[in-house]
Amino acid sequence: MSGDAPRKITLCADDYGMSPGVNRGIRELIARKRLNATSVMVVGSAITREDVSALQGAVAMNSDCAIGLHVTLTAPFHPLTMHYRPLLDGLFLPLGKMLRAGALRRLDAEMIQGEVSAQIAKFTALFGHAPAYVDGHQHVQTFPQVRDPFLRAVRAGAPDAWVRQSGRVHPLSKRLNAPKALLLDTLSAAFRRRAAKAGVVFNPGFAGAYDFTKAPDFGPLMARFLDGLPDGGLVMCHPGFVDEVLIDLDPFTDQREREYAYLASEEFVRLLDEKNVTLGR
Repeated sequence: MSGDAPRKITLCADDYGMSPGVNRGIRELIARKRLNATSVMVVGSAITREDVSALQGAVAMNSDCAIGLHVTLTAPFHPLTMHYRPLLDGLFLPLGKMLRAGALRRLDAEMIQGEVSAQIAKFTALFGHAPAYVDGHQHVQTFPQVRDPFLRAVRAGAPDAWVRQSGRVHPLSKRLNAPKALLLDTLSAAFRRRAAKAGVVFNPGFAGAYDFTKAPDFGPLMARFLDGLPDGGLVMCHPGFVDEVLIDLDPFTDQREREYAYLASEEFVRLLDEKNVTLGR
């Protein structure tokens, strides 16, 4: 290991509250100090008082772990606010339609802000405090017509929270071969400008996006995520166990178990040592 001080990063497991299996996997990794953040979906079906209490118990064994809000504005989830629009069959719009609606300026900023505010308020009621940070399921916080009302809602409901930007720090030449990540870079550049103008703190670097449909080996991916990530940067991950609830809600299933297995392994510990990285805030 290098004699330099280790880089401190946030390794955040998204989607707590999506399903019991996802919740269990995240809690186990937190208790083992293999994660130092998790983002909670308050519109998920697995966010009962028992799920909240169990998460708080895991975090009690890992004082470096932060709990944030995973703002959700895409299908197959329902809004908390009664008059939220647009909907499709009573659900939020699917990801592609939501991005298109924002790009075409068909979203209502007041409705977006109201829904984000309602999710912040529900998180606060469940946990007894505001979220430490706020991010977005499927990076929705970076979308056109979402980012401004999102930031206003965070400033009003969680003024001490930081927010996630999803842009990478790699040179453009290394980004052109990953269209999804390049789109996130573009959306996040505008999000960072607006967050800075609003006086809202955000993570300096980001990694974790990949094509999960190809079922890649997560070890080499994690090594790539850590390369070039600055001190204070964030890596998102999606560990968990597959159950019927998850299968009904999300196409990202078996890869969650592969992520869990790697993060629970000693191979992951060796990688952190090799890269001179520690999980810290």
